[in-house]
Amino acid sequence: MPLIQGGDKAMGKKCVQRPLSQMSQKESGLIPGAMMLALLTSVGPGEAKAANGSAGPATDRPIVDLRTWPTPDTDLSKLPDDEQSRMIKMGQELLTHTSEYLGPEMADPSKRYAGTNMSCASCHRAAATMPYAAPLTGTYSVYPQFQPRFGKNVTLESRINLCFTHSLSGRAIPEDSKEMKALAAYIEYLSRGVPKGAKIIGEKEMVVEEPKRAANLVRGEEVFKEQCTVCHGDDGRGKRVGTVGDRKGYEFPPLWGPDATSESASMFRILSTFQYVYVNMPFGQATWDRPALSKDDAYDVAGFVVSHPRQPREGEVAKDFSNPYDKPEDFPWGPYVDSFSEVQHKYGPFDAIRAEDAAAREKLKKEKEAMANPASPPASK
Repeated sequence: MPLIQGGDKAMGKKCVQRPLSQMSQKESGLIPGAMMLALLTSVGPGEAKAANGSAGPATDRPIVDLRTWPTPDTDLSKLPDDEQSRMIKMGQELLTHTSEYLGPEMADPSKRYAGTNMSCASCHRAAATMPYAAPLTGTYSVYPQFQPRFGKNVTLESRINLCFTHSLSGRAIPEDSKEMKALAAYIEYLSRGVPKGAKIIGEKEMVVEEPKRAANLVRGEEVFKEQCTVCHGDDGRGKRVGTVGDRKGYEFPPLWGPDATSESASMFRILSTFQYVYVNMPFGQATWDRPALSKDDAYDVAGFVVSHPRQPREGEVAKDFSNPYDKPEDFPWGPYVDSFSEVQHKYGPFDAIRAEDAAAREKLKKEKEAMANPASPPASK
């Protein structure tokens, strides 16, 4: 029965529900607009405040909460038989079976864009529709956008290629190719209804405050053996669908080794891995609103995972975050604007790093302001 909801009871908010049969004709006629407004403006726990607990900055941007936003229908058989629909279907197929069409086992070398046999869906769960599991719902509506890794605004196509060059350890897909156009078409399909420039809740990892210490790799190994080997194997190399050479890729992806993500992928950073693991793993048990692991265990197992080698950074990949002021606190490669080691940047603790980075950025800001206005006093040292 259709209902108007004034909140989410499961989130601890007051929930008022009224069946359509109990509403006047005038009230029921307002339902589509009211429901869309609620979906565009609702903010849930962990999103209305910043990681330090303070209120986030005010914004006039529409807010789309993927936890309540209608999940895009991934059954594409319902689409009309036209060229655009065929491109959308191709895009979904490339995303969910990347290794079969674009992987390193392709007979045609020109199609080997991915450097591993993982698929995009290894991280973008449920065909890229699951909140806090790297969904692409709404992504089409927020690009172009600034990317700190590049230090500039980038297009959607550039962001897709970032996944291929980093997460899949491969090479860029030509932006005018049919493959790129298909991936963009599928992302556009998932984003339908999301306003241009919206703030999207649930698009990245959930902001979860990490333990105020360095990761305990010994404990992390214990958690890995207890919780992770059933899918990812005792050696962390994943579980293939078939055999090497069949292009079928993985049922459960490798977490390290030559067929995993590169050392410059987001999932080689402990905080990204911690936040993803905390709300998504173990597979089939955890959800964003009901984690299965404690924060300590998720943090330690993330540290254990990123302690293992991946494909090395090479060529242009090594130039990521060429502006050190843009580097995340857990990026494990210097140089930095702070005095902390690569080891601490990799495993924590992070509060002291954040404080020193914030001070360095504030000093840089004042120096730029002083240069723009020579009459201002010099920035304090």
